[in-house]
Amino acid sequence: MREEDFETKLVRRLAALREQRALSLEELAAASGISRATLSRLERGESSPTAALLGKLCTVYGLPMSRLIAEVEEQGAQLIRAAEQPVWTDPASGFTRCMVSPPVQGLRAELVEGQLPAGAVIDYEQPAVRGMEQHLWMLSGTLLYTLEGVEYRLEAGDCLRFRLFGPTRFVCPGPQPARYLIAVCEP
Repeated sequence: MREEDFETKLVRRLAALREQRALSLEELAAASGISRATLSRLERGESSPTAALLGKLCTVYGLPMSRLIAEVEEQGAQLIRAAEQPVWTDPASGFTRCMVSPPVQGLRAELVEGQLPAGAVIDYEQPAVRGMEQHLWMLSGTLLYTLEGVEYRLEAGDCLRFRLFGPTRFVCPGPQPARYLIAVCEP
């Protein structure tokens, strides 16, 4: 799927989630810590969502980011070819997120490929779903991953399994991008 099409669907889904929960922009701004103006620009398609912004909105909705992405995609495919895997790029950090597993509602595990450019940093204040299990497997490069204040230096082939309860930070010290696969397992 072309990235523009995916981002348009993503923005529409975010607006629909707010409407389904009968939240005003002011209420969503208060709950998420994102300004009303930013939310309004996002819903009108005048700005692109960043990873940090999506993380905050997913926390309000109690929805893992992988589930949000799955909801944006076509449902029911058993096979998704590499060229059809939806890709989203964070305009703030250059982080690229690719949904590797076919999107299907009702399944509790998904595979997501991430690529963080050298020098990029992404902070998440809290998980969208507390207690969500993840397995982070490094494919190439180096990633400094901080989980609730503990930093892990991950190199190609390393795998870290954890449950999310607090803040996290992704840092790519370089010189190559950090490329990894995350298995997201909802509690």
